[in-house]
Amino acid sequence: MTSQESAPNLTVQAEDPLEGLLLEDKSQFKTCSQIGFYRRQKLLHPDQSPYLAQLDTLKTENGIATLNIIHQRTKVPLQLQVIAVEGNIVRLKIKELSPLKPRYEVPDVLVKEPTTEREPAETDIKVQPDKSEATLKSNGSVTIRTRGTVTAKGDVFGLWKEKFGDFVDIKAHGPSSVGLDFTLHGFENVYGLPEHADIHCLKDTGENEAYRLYNLDVYGYCVYDKMGTYGSVPLLLAHKPSYTCGIFWLNASETLVEIHSKAALQSHLQSNSPDIRKQKAVPKMDIRWMSESGIVDVFLLLGPMPQNVFNQYAQLTGTQILPPLFSLGYHQCRWNYEDEADVEAVDSGFDEHNIPYDVFWLDIEHTDGKRYFTWDPDRFPDPVKMQNKLREKRRKLVVISDPHIKVDPNYTLYAEANERGYFVKDREMQNFEGSCWPGVSSYIDFTNPAAREWYSSQFSLDKYKNATDILFVWNDMNEPSVFDAPEMTMPKDAVHHQGWEHRDLHNLYGFYQQMSTSDGLIQRSGGKERPFVLTRSFFAGSQRYGAVWTGDNKAEWKYLKISVPMLLSLSVTGIAFCGADVGGFVGDPDPELLVRWYQAGSFQPFFRGHAMQGTKRREPWLFGEENTLLIRKAIKERYTLLPYWYLLFYRAYRTAELVMRPLWVEFSKYQDAFALESQYMLGNALLVAPVLDPGVKSIDVLFPGTGEYWYDFRTYTLVKGPHRQKVAVTLEEIPVFQRGGSIIPMRTAVGKSTAWMGSSPYELHVALDRKGLAVGELYVDDGYSLQYLHEHMYSHRRFTFSKNVLRSSSADKEGRYTVDCILEKVYIIGLKKSPSKVTAHCSGGKKTMEFTYNNQLCLLSLENLSLQVCADWEIHIA
Repeated sequence: MTSQESAPNLTVQAEDPLEGLLLEDKSQFKTCSQIGFYRRQKLLHPDQSPYLAQLDTLKTENGIATLNIIHQRTKVPLQLQVIAVEGNIVRLKIKELSPLKPRYEVPDVLVKEPTTEREPAETDIKVQPDKSEATLKSNGSVTIRTRGTVTAKGDVFGLWKEKFGDFVDIKAHGPSSVGLDFTLHGFENVYGLPEHADIHCLKDTGENEAYRLYNLDVYGYCVYDKMGTYGSVPLLLAHKPSYTCGIFWLNASETLVEIHSKAALQSHLQSNSPDIRKQKAVPKMDIRWMSESGIVDVFLLLGPMPQNVFNQYAQLTGTQILPPLFSLGYHQCRWNYEDEADVEAVDSGFDEHNIPYDVFWLDIEHTDGKRYFTWDPDRFPDPVKMQNKLREKRRKLVVISDPHIKVDPNYTLYAEANERGYFVKDREMQNFEGSCWPGVSSYIDFTNPAAREWYSSQFSLDKYKNATDILFVWNDMNEPSVFDAPEMTMPKDAVHHQGWEHRDLHNLYGFYQQMSTSDGLIQRSGGKERPFVLTRSFFAGSQRYGAVWTGDNKAEWKYLKISVPMLLSLSVTGIAFCGADVGGFVGDPDPELLVRWYQAGSFQPFFRGHAMQGTKRREPWLFGEENTLLIRKAIKERYTLLPYWYLLFYRAYRTAELVMRPLWVEFSKYQDAFALESQYMLGNALLVAPVLDPGVKSIDVLFPGTGEYWYDFRTYTLVKGPHRQKVAVTLEEIPVFQRGGSIIPMRTAVGKSTAWMGSSPYELHVALDRKGLAVGELYVDDGYSLQYLHEHMYSHRRFTFSKNVLRSSSADKEGRYTVDCILEKVYIIGLKKSPSKVTAHCSGGKKTMEFTYNNQLCLLSLENLSLQVCADWEIHIA
């Protein structure tokens, strides 16, 4: 950790802005070797820390150990705190005792100040004062080492100013990077650190590379690249069969993470000869965290199981917001739908082709000259009428609202923000101005609570003219994107609320805009309805405010393939509501790619088709009747599964369980699954293996788990695990398998949108495990209000199958919601012999049920049940 130093007051102006927008050109963005603080940190050897622990300063009180560490050369003391946090978490904070200037400490990301554990248990912490090194042992072992400072003559390391292209970053307060090294003993697999278009199991970064966490507008990003894109979650997870842990680095400045996998020799006693020691190679991972500014504030999530780590992280940053039900349906978007007639024609096209969808989206061209909260008077002369037509179809509208505000004194939003001082400032404390879609723009300072409150108020229906309560919001370009600035984002020396430089909080900017937008939609409804907000830029904690998508992907097979590990990495870092643009944003997909992307997208949390300006129109019915049929089938299957999707999001909200899960999470001891990213689980019940390559006739599918039963979701054929086999595929569908021991709730019929399905009957798919058992759940509420939260207006049911009896009972006695929906069908898969009799028992008495039984599939089908889905009942199979 380096000390801050004074600097002369220098003013440097960039010679020329970057030209040429929307170009896939990595030269617009820095490599690691072009980042000054990274070059400085690289000179610090992890085993030669210049800091010494001053053990005579050690104090321990109420679960917090505090001591000073001092730099041997500069004699600058730092304060180290080791804090035992409830829930098997250890927090480490390192900061200067007497800083020349306060350092930024990240606010608002933690849901509350963590509660200290006054009697920490089973975590052994040892400090070596001569190395300034600490080792923590709690099932696993983590070694932490402090870093030192670097001095150099001249400014070769970007200490006071740093040039990139034609831009110069003036560092008025001098260099202030922080870093810490961790060694994870016994681990070979680490995950997390979104957002990168890279594999899920993170790679060794080599000598001069690192995973970069720096939110940037990277159009058509390169795949299999460690470069950061639109968002950042500084959470890394490590997993081995016996233990899972996490490192959460709470710092919002530019952050680089190096990963080095090694094998260390360790001595151990031979079991057959206790007096003889033998050396064996034990894997370890060296993790180096480096941030440009701020303090060291890191949480060690000590597991020991994957779900424990997810709970610990959620304890700190919150769980995924429970979204409105409509947002789990299909979304139709394009940059841009031309006018009201275009909207009506596309909306009607879905009905004409019998394809359900829930949300129509409008990009920037719907506004009056890229002025957000306005409507183009020629293209959209009657927005209320347009929205009411969607309302009649029980559908919603989403419009875009970016953080840049056109510099125009006659534009009410600009004039108000300017008058109130709500824009980010430049180094001279004038409004920062940069180029974006409207031309010259200023940027709302969302780090200012007053500015956030003001922005939230703009969504009220009396201020947002011609908006209605079916209008929801999309926050784009909020990295923030600045076309004529270094790396197409806000200069680091821009100034925010309370004088903080942009470098201190860059990765938080989009987080704050989504927070403000979400609050605005809640306020619009008087605190009664759930918001829906999609954001491109995000940070730790963004899951509390809405959904995230993976940005400007391309209509190419490799982007379909990379979408799966990208979404898995988002999922394990708390962001459950995530998706990738179906079909690819840039370019024109061929019909096979489009069909495969719809099939994959229908089994991913956020399901939106999107395309950029200038691409060919690609509404689902424009590729011939055969492909329309296949796309319709994929979308309809999504809608039949909405009860299961909704349950998964409820559990994500209540218990931090993942919606989309890598196999290592669900099968934590099965090493064949640790690096697998071409298939995944939805909840604990569905195994999804999307087709990610063109022209294939079969794909390899891993069926994990010793003794597990897996049933084809559509044909009910059985595969026993653990097993890997080739599964035949056609263009009809992608392989999906239901796990034995699970019960999945579904709808029997699909409507034009989710709102048309409120009274549709339910069916249960009961897949028996090898012991003839199965369990499942159903969660139901009104789908849109916040009454589930404040008034317990929900129904949470539990289904069990045991000893040939299927039971429905309450899973939560506090739920008070009633729903007049029936259970019409039950399919019991894996029942080994045909029953002689089936009876249903409920409050209305006992009745004998008709059934059919398929001997080959061991499938019992019950129809016309007419049982209340949210009531207590039993089905007995004799």
